[in-house]
Amino acid sequence: MEIVDYLRVARRRLWVLVGVPLVATAVAALVVLLGPQRYTATSYVAAPALVGGAAAQQYTGTQAANQFAAAFAAAVTSPQVVGQVSADTGVAAGDLRDGLKVEQVGASSQLTLTYTATSRSTVVPVLTATGQRALSFLFTSQVNIATGEVRAATDELTAATRAINDWEKTNKVSQPDKLYQATLQEIASMRQQQLQMQAVGNGRGADAAAEAISAGQKRLDGLGPKLPDYQALLAQRDGASTALSSARQALQQARAQAQAADPAQVTSLGEVEPVSRGRALAGLVLPVAGAGLLLAVLLVAVLEQVTRSRAATTGRATTTRRAAPTGQAAPAHRAEGTGPDAVNGRADAVGPGGATGRAGTPAPRDVSSEPELRHR
Repeated sequence: MEIVDYLRVARRRLWVLVGVPLVATAVAALVVLLGPQRYTATSYVAAPALVGGAAAQQYTGTQAANQFAAAFAAAVTSPQVVGQVSADTGVAAGDLRDGLKVEQVGASSQLTLTYTATSRSTVVPVLTATGQRALSFLFTSQVNIATGEVRAATDELTAATRAINDWEKTNKVSQPDKLYQATLQEIASMRQQQLQMQAVGNGRGADAAAEAISAGQKRLDGLGPKLPDYQALLAQRDGASTALSSARQALQQARAQAQAADPAQVTSLGEVEPVSRGRALAGLVLPVAGAGLLLAVLLVAVLEQVTRSRAATTGRATTTRRAAPTGQAAPAHRAEGTGPDAVNGRADAVGPGGATGRAGTPAPRDVSSEPELRHR
């Protein structure tokens, strides 16, 4: 089809192309104008201390602001937060999801939390509860996790210390590693004294030093096999102590972030205002009219397809009816010359003045009318 054909179809179906968008727009306008008055308010979330800064913070890097905005928006509509806000305010969870909206202010870390509802008295409580619950979901949970890690590290350190105490009670020795080192130093000192006494000819002193060295060596022989197990326990205690130190540091950082995310400090609430019906109507008319126009075009296409299909079917049926008598004339004519009643049937077809009594014989011409026909 060419452009002219499309224009012809549009002119023929103009009532559809114009009527459907008008009806859709009118229905949308009635819904907006006759619906209940809606109220809205905006809560501003500004927490620059939560984004960027130290590498240990939750949101760092070049995409920190976008990550924080996405996490906050997801937290606002999460089942846990929605359920908590619904329990706090008495508003249905479905109404909360439909009325809450989170937007990022440019590329910054500041966010706007907007809530729209038909009940003016629920707007402020919902915004307040949502801000508190969402920030708590994001940052207080980190404090809880860090607290759990500290508790686990403390329990591990306590268990390691208890294992060392039990080992010392079982082996009846306290701090064998330090005792072993002290014994080595004592033996080295006694050997030096022994050499000095031997040099000055003090045999009695040299013998006493030799006895002390022998006693120290026995102590070393008794402590040596036990040291590996004790040192393993010491390593376990040192690891638990290091883990506890790291967990405490993480807990301190999580608490600092939770304090920086205090809703009383980072959120500010605007005034509740009625939603302008004109603005809502202006924002709804164009999309609805566009959707109506698209539906009208599709409807026109369907109507044209149906019309053409019917026209094609009707044309084929007419051609078939016209062709059927032409193909049956000769057999019918030949059939008239057979049978016992053929003469009477032919005479009746020709008329009372032209019956010849023979099948297939044409009726006589009216000669008196030929001059008039020639004259004409």
